[in-house]
Amino acid sequence: MSSAPLGGGQAPRAAVHPTTRTHHGDDVVDEYEWLRAKDDPAVIAHLEAENAHTDARTAHLAPLRQRIFDEIKGRTLETDLSVPTRQGDWWYYGRTVEGKQYGIHCRAPLAAPDDWTPPRLEPGAPVPGEQVLLDGNEAAAGHEFFSLGSFDVSTDGTRLLYGVDVEGDERYTLRVRDLATGEDLGDVVENTSAGACFSPDGRFVVYTTMDDAWRPDTVWLHEVGTDATADVRLFHEPDERYWVGAGFTRSERYLVIDVGSSIPTEEYLVPASDLRQEPRSIWPRREGVEYSATHAVVDGDDVLYMVHNDGALDFELVRVSADDPSGPRTVVAAHQPGRRLLDVSAFRDWAIVSYRREGLARLGILSYDTGAIRELDFDEELYAAGAGGNPEWAPPVVRLGYGSFLTPGTVYDYVVETGEFLLRKRQPVLGGYSPDDYAQRREWVTADDGTRVPVSLVWKRSFGEPGGGAVRPVHLYGYGSYEHSIEPGFSVARLSMLDRGVVFAIAHVRGGGELGRQWYEDGKLQHKRNTFTDFVAVARHLVASGVTSPDRLVAEGGSAGGLLMGAVANLAPELFAGILADVPFVDALTTILDPSLPLTVIEWDEWGDPLHDAEVYAYMKTYTPYENVRAGVDYPRILATTSLNDTRVYYVEPAKWVARLREVGADALLKCEMVAGHGGVSGRYNSWHQRAFELAWLLDVLGLADA
Repeated sequence: MSSAPLGGGQAPRAAVHPTTRTHHGDDVVDEYEWLRAKDDPAVIAHLEAENAHTDARTAHLAPLRQRIFDEIKGRTLETDLSVPTRQGDWWYYGRTVEGKQYGIHCRAPLAAPDDWTPPRLEPGAPVPGEQVLLDGNEAAAGHEFFSLGSFDVSTDGTRLLYGVDVEGDERYTLRVRDLATGEDLGDVVENTSAGACFSPDGRFVVYTTMDDAWRPDTVWLHEVGTDATADVRLFHEPDERYWVGAGFTRSERYLVIDVGSSIPTEEYLVPASDLRQEPRSIWPRREGVEYSATHAVVDGDDVLYMVHNDGALDFELVRVSADDPSGPRTVVAAHQPGRRLLDVSAFRDWAIVSYRREGLARLGILSYDTGAIRELDFDEELYAAGAGGNPEWAPPVVRLGYGSFLTPGTVYDYVVETGEFLLRKRQPVLGGYSPDDYAQRREWVTADDGTRVPVSLVWKRSFGEPGGGAVRPVHLYGYGSYEHSIEPGFSVARLSMLDRGVVFAIAHVRGGGELGRQWYEDGKLQHKRNTFTDFVAVARHLVASGVTSPDRLVAEGGSAGGLLMGAVANLAPELFAGILADVPFVDALTTILDPSLPLTVIEWDEWGDPLHDAEVYAYMKTYTPYENVRAGVDYPRILATTSLNDTRVYYVEPAKWVARLREVGADALLKCEMVAGHGGVSGRYNSWHQRAFELAWLLDVLGLADA
């Protein structure tokens, strides 16, 4: 293992106040659970001492952090504009301005009703007819944290709805702005979830609120111009396993209320013309059955296109009557093992189907007439592609986002009739970046049980092919939960690693969604350990194949990926020089045993229910990182980052973990943002500084602090 840097003084030691947790006849003594008392001055003092220690231990990296920050900043066109999106009579877009932390939301009028070509906007140049809807910098004034959770313009373009969080706890205050005057109306709705929206007629706002466990559970109807105390409850979900969301179909015909847990889902329809009607279930929920629906009009009939897994592991696409969705089903795309259907998004004349095949995201255009799906072709071996920014019901083009490890984020308009890709913008990377200077490839690693695990790699060509002779420093990333796929996307910040000779790799471990639903099933519940052993197998492969060596290998993961980091630190500490765990879910068993905590009950579908099931309890206890820290182990250097106001993974988990690691002599650091949420600090410059801090630490572990 690499030696720890000198300096920093004595690490803080958390006071020991033992408490006993008893479940299923098992007594567990926890010396550090007292750190959960967020309002206790002693807890805050401990976190501040940890921050001071981390600052002192990493002070020697200040020049490197500044260099990395300057590199990120120097490669970024700070004054820039997004590609305008057409909605109604306007083009909507965002501005960033050099020196300002937050984006500015703007719009400009269409040139003509048939104008589908977005205007070419030049950074710093005035836009004819531009109207600033919301300046994030003004809205954030006086606050250390700022996050925009809702942003919607009424269909007639006269009003703006926006929701702001200035604490980091993901509770937003809604306001309505008159866009003719620029003044906010009297409407103020506190403590909402993200994703509020106007009704199509602009008369109402539909929003959701959370229960005490931070679970969105209720849908409300607010009439613009009235006091929030008069708001009407449209829907409430009492089952603690389910989250609730709501939004209108692109056709503006229906309000769809989504109710979902980790697996079972249910959706309800409410006619947009009468939002006080009783919500009507599309398909009553059944354990293990997921579906999502989108409204379309085919041959004059209202229909729903639905992606579902009822008897179809990797899902199938069907069409049903919107008036009788439980009636006959017309199969549009039959279940095909290995092709994981993800979503269907309907427009007036066709629909976009999203799916995964062979580990990559795919897009296809569905013809209503023939039922055929025409797949869109992309040139690179590894890439990420998706549809987004398509609010209009009857466009001739569909807006796509594309990128890869080598290709910066790219926006296309795809002409459905001709199949032509119209390049609208590619993310500028300043400083002479050329994709030809870098390379990417995919490898397959055999796990302990014979399963083949995909690994994606990207590197700078001038340092040579990984595994081609010289041992290379490697930054290995992983996640592996919730069927979330880690895409091969571009990163400006990553160039600071690649240009210093580091190979970046992603282990696409089980528990993610890269290879279909079975890939997810094989990395959850009583199969969760596969996620960890897959990652270890990838690390061993990179060492055995000569790509790297343990003293030149660092690992990173965040949230559930932070659980992965804690688990592999216990399973195979000898393989890694350092581990970066971002907002890590490392005290998983304690959290999942407490149904009063945010997310716990809904998480039982992902991890199991250790509160009521002794077998689940015993299984989780074998891997939860905090409870498996061992004495006599030569742990790699560890950096854990967290945020005091994180409502998804409480700060107490990494705080306790680091305290336990220190007990056994591990070199572990904790960095706690005192004003931030699950996503870390807000503001682009702040986030660049945060990433520079993390990358500088990784480079120091790799012995590249002077590179």
